[in-house]
Amino acid sequence: MTFAETTRLGDIETSPIRVPSQTEAKATLSDLKDIARAHSDVAELLSSEGALKDFVVAALALSPYLRDTARVCPQLLSLAISEPLLPQIRQAVSTARRAWDPTLHEDTSEAAVMARLRQAKRKVAFLTAMADLGRLIDGRQTTRLLSDLAEAAVSAAVDHLLLSADAGGKLKLKDAARPSQGSGLIVLGMGKLGAAELNYSSDIDLVVFFDPQADVVVDRSEATETFARLVRRLIRIMQERTADGYVFRTDLRLRPDPGATPLAITVDSAMLYYEGRGQNWERAAFIKARAIAGDVDTGERFLRELTPFVFRKYLDYAAIADIHSIKRQIHVHKGHGEIAVKGHNIKLGRGGIREIEFFVQTQQLIAGGRMPALRLRATEPMLRELASANWIDEATCEELTEAYWFLRDVEHRVQMVRDEQTHLLPDTESELKRIAYMMGFADTAEFSAALVNVLKTVERRYGALFEQEAKLSTDGGNLVFTGQRDDPDTQETLRKLGFERPEAISQTIRTWHYGRYRATQSVEARERLTELTPDLLRVFGQSKRADEALLRFDHFISGLPAGIQLFSLLGNNPRLLSLIFNIMSSAPRLAEIIAARPHVFDGMLDPTLLAELPTRSYLAERIKGFVAGARHYEDILDRLRIIAAEQRFLIGIRLLTGAIGGRQAARAFTHVADLIVEAALEAVRREIETAHGAFPGGRVAVVGMGKLGSFELTDGSDVDLILLYDYDGSAATESVGPKPLDATRYYARMTQRLISALSAPTSEGVLYEVDMRLRPSGNKGPVATRIASFAKYQEEEAWTWEHMALTRARVICGDEGLASEAQSTIRQILDRQRDVAAIAKDVGEMRALIEEEKAPRDIWDLKLIPGGLVDIEFIAQFLMLVAPARRVGLPEQALPTAEALSAVAGGQLDVNDLEILEQALRLYTEISQIVRLCIAGPFDPKEAPAGLIDLVCRAGDSPDLRTLDSEIRRLSKAVRRIFQATIKA
Repeated sequence: MTFAETTRLGDIETSPIRVPSQTEAKATLSDLKDIARAHSDVAELLSSEGALKDFVVAALALSPYLRDTARVCPQLLSLAISEPLLPQIRQAVSTARRAWDPTLHEDTSEAAVMARLRQAKRKVAFLTAMADLGRLIDGRQTTRLLSDLAEAAVSAAVDHLLLSADAGGKLKLKDAARPSQGSGLIVLGMGKLGAAELNYSSDIDLVVFFDPQADVVVDRSEATETFARLVRRLIRIMQERTADGYVFRTDLRLRPDPGATPLAITVDSAMLYYEGRGQNWERAAFIKARAIAGDVDTGERFLRELTPFVFRKYLDYAAIADIHSIKRQIHVHKGHGEIAVKGHNIKLGRGGIREIEFFVQTQQLIAGGRMPALRLRATEPMLRELASANWIDEATCEELTEAYWFLRDVEHRVQMVRDEQTHLLPDTESELKRIAYMMGFADTAEFSAALVNVLKTVERRYGALFEQEAKLSTDGGNLVFTGQRDDPDTQETLRKLGFERPEAISQTIRTWHYGRYRATQSVEARERLTELTPDLLRVFGQSKRADEALLRFDHFISGLPAGIQLFSLLGNNPRLLSLIFNIMSSAPRLAEIIAARPHVFDGMLDPTLLAELPTRSYLAERIKGFVAGARHYEDILDRLRIIAAEQRFLIGIRLLTGAIGGRQAARAFTHVADLIVEAALEAVRREIETAHGAFPGGRVAVVGMGKLGSFELTDGSDVDLILLYDYDGSAATESVGPKPLDATRYYARMTQRLISALSAPTSEGVLYEVDMRLRPSGNKGPVATRIASFAKYQEEEAWTWEHMALTRARVICGDEGLASEAQSTIRQILDRQRDVAAIAKDVGEMRALIEEEKAPRDIWDLKLIPGGLVDIEFIAQFLMLVAPARRVGLPEQALPTAEALSAVAGGQLDVNDLEILEQALRLYTEISQIVRLCIAGPFDPKEAPAGLIDLVCRAGDSPDLRTLDSEIRRLSKAVRRIFQATIKA
């Protein structure tokens, strides 16, 4: 039947629908009898028998929403059964469009406008539903009429708001009788509204821009706030629920970067965004964009200017991978598995409406730049154009067109039941039967069979189009991160992958798409990241704290200066992706380092990284080469910070991946410190000589103490230094330069400058915290010590603990002659024969004092626990101090603790005890190195990242923490026994 101006419901010859049950039929008839008391035409209907009565009872029984509307506004039912439908619907649309007009309405308050729009919406919704269910109109006409109403309602609301702003002195309109004309306010209808394809209970997607050149804002500085306030009121007018209902739920999240922009922005800002940061899903969204309200002429001009963004000049096959993410990466089903009808998502599910729309839009984006005929908004006309242009065959066109309108009919009926914006079929038999009857099927089985056939047809055609892109999908389910709405299936996929807060993860990934970071501002970088996202999520989902790890990755890329190289490398290099995952899931400290200083990551791009061991010569070559191009003192210090951070980071990466062990890492960290201190000393020396001249016969040497001296630094260790100097001549000798200084002040200033060079924060951070408390007299003594004074102090005044520290003293740089003299002095002090009992007593007291003042936190405080690192170091230092008295030879220079123990153990330690000490030291070193690398604070198993726990267990060669805990307790108990036995021997 053709829907003509005179078509009425009474023209229905046979009701195409049936009541869901006799119970609901009786309830509906009861409501109709109540209405009939005041409406004779309804009474006449009830007294008759025929198709019209059967239809009206069935329609109201099937749709509680329509029945409620008939109860609230019985005059609508009277109109429906007594008057031609199309003129009534058009009249309601016209009424909505003029709802703002003061020449037609005495009351033009916002409340009155809202009431008129809601009454018009109720009328159009009721009459259109009755016509659709009666098969007097089809889905094409239903979507057109609903879209006409939405356009009229938005236009009326905008005219009202512009007129109100004019009256309030915020705007100065050019024609109050036509408020929108020349206003510069652009309201674009997006999606189904733009294509005039609204569904029955659809929300509407709007994007609002304004053109400052229209010159309607009284105070130009307030333009953005004025129009943003106007849009907020527009949303309220459209969607606030009142006694009359609502007009349309309104969504403005398709505007540029909605999390960071006002509700209305200038056309210039919009154009800059789309040209510089616009995404392919936004290109797809703008295919359907249409100026529906406000200054339509300006809106159409804006869309014309945006055409090169939406439709690129050349066949855009290169963007297909990113376009594919619009429905991400939705899995390309190839007909396998049954489709469950109950609960199926008609829009987003397999074979749904979105697949047909995406089938069309993708080809428009690829070819629309060269073929203007492929730029249509509506789905069916575009399918026919694609067939005409031979992009698809006629069979595909016909199958998808038929499928599209069948699915749209199902969608409308699902929403007509209770006026809900849903696309899910009911999951109960009784409710599914309601939909089947509304579609005109005899039962749910017949409906389900027809629906599944349609869904599989769509799925087959869609899968054929993208079969080459299936590699971009994930077998785990949907991963849709376009627009602003969270896709329910994607949330479920993220949960299955291991994420606990899928909403937060979706928002994070959308931030990448919007190009808010420098690394994601280029189209190419975003496309590479889009391709990488499924693998990223899969890999990060393996972590026990997947959300935390991915957010660290987000923090990392937020600091990158560029992203395309990294994203491309990660996409083509699973090893590198795995490495990134290890950092983010196991090592918050490393993650913070690369987030704050992304340049340290550059070295990871070296394919030989894990194969090259960080020897001293390897590190020296890189440090020297990097610093060589420095032009001045500050540049040298910055370059030293950059290369030191990078090399420490890369040593850490080798340790993290197991390429080197804890002892190798300790030596490598120490090599870096040695080389950096040496380079810094040379730079400081030149700087001092520039200001104060050279010192006649002056010589300098730097002694590394503590873990620096014994090659046992960890990442993040401070450095213990002593600066020694000597010179020729008398005490009155001064430097030869523009500002001469005596020796004491000259070398004190040099030491202070060295400390500053190493520890002062610059834009590139800090090199090392410097501790000089091990110099003669500690903090009370001069910062620089003449070699003779150093020797005299060590011979006559030093305490036992200072000689213990001297066992780890090592000259790391400086004048060769003075370095040799210093090393000889240290050796002479250590070669002295001491009172063994007195030394044992001092060592025991010192250990007791440490235990009293610095009690261990828990068993994981490996340094301070009884039988921990301090005990082992004290054993080694004690044995070295008493070795000469026991006729045991000392090593030529400071060694790592394990090697020092081995060197002096002969005749002093039982072989089995030495083995236990070495075993414990190896365990403590491996664990300490990995913990200090990965986190800034103490290790707490309850708070540590899951990945770090795995690394600690790996370092301890244990299957789990409980086993490792037991092993630490066993060894520490043995070490404490050896310590006590050693200092009593």
